[in-house]
Amino acid sequence: MEQQTILDLKDAIEQRRAARSFRSEPIPEATLSEILRLGLMAPSGFNLQPWRFIVVREQENKEKLKACAFNQRQITEAPVVLICCGDRTVAKPEYIETIINMGKETGAVNDGYADVMRQSIPQLFEYHPSFESIEAWTNRHTMLAVAHIMIVAKSLGVDSCPMEGFVAAQVKEIFQIPTEIDVCCLLPLGYATEPFKHYGGRFPSEQVCYSETYGQTLRL
Repeated sequence: MEQQTILDLKDAIEQRRAARSFRSEPIPEATLSEILRLGLMAPSGFNLQPWRFIVVREQENKEKLKACAFNQRQITEAPVVLICCGDRTVAKPEYIETIINMGKETGAVNDGYADVMRQSIPQLFEYHPSFESIEAWTNRHTMLAVAHIMIVAKSLGVDSCPMEGFVAAQVKEIFQIPTEIDVCCLLPLGYATEPFKHYGGRFPSEQVCYSETYGQTLRL
C-alpha cells in the first residue's frame, strides 16, 4: 500500500525536532518500509552506498543498546532504533564490481564509465584528497542517508532523534558488528510525546553563508 505523506517537504524540514521521549505506539510495517526505501535513495560518491542499518525493535535488544548509550531513555521508549553504520569494505574490488553491475542493469553505467570507476575509486581511497580516512568518508555518506531518513520519517508523521552519545566499541561487540563496519550514530524512530522540543533557532544565512570566498558577505 502506498504511504501518504502527512507533511510536505517544506513542512517536514521546518517541523522536524530531535525527540527526547516517545510514545509506545508502534510504527506500522508499511510506514517503516517506506522510510527506509526513500531514505536509501540518498546520494553517495560513485553510488557506493556505504551505509548499513541495523533495525532494532526487540525490547531486550533496546535495553542492551540503552546500556551502551549512557542509559538515555529514548532508546527504549522508541519503537524502532536504527544503528547507523558505515562500511569500509566499499573500497574492495569485488564490491566495486557489484556497483558497476547494478549501474549496468539500470542503464546508468556503460563499459567506458565502468573502467573509469575501476580506476578512480581505488585511487580515491588511496590518496583521499578530501578526507583523512576511509571511515571519515563512509561516515560522511552515511549521514546523508540518515538525514534523508529523518526528513522522510517526519513527512510520514514519524519523529526521530539522531544520537552521538554512545560507546561504539560496546555497540559493535553486543550487536556483532564486523571490524570493518563503523557505528556512525543511533537513530530512534517513533511518535514523540508532547510537548515537543522547542525550536532552538538557526543562524541567518548571511552569518554562515559567504559569497565566492570565505568571509565575504553574501547578499540574496
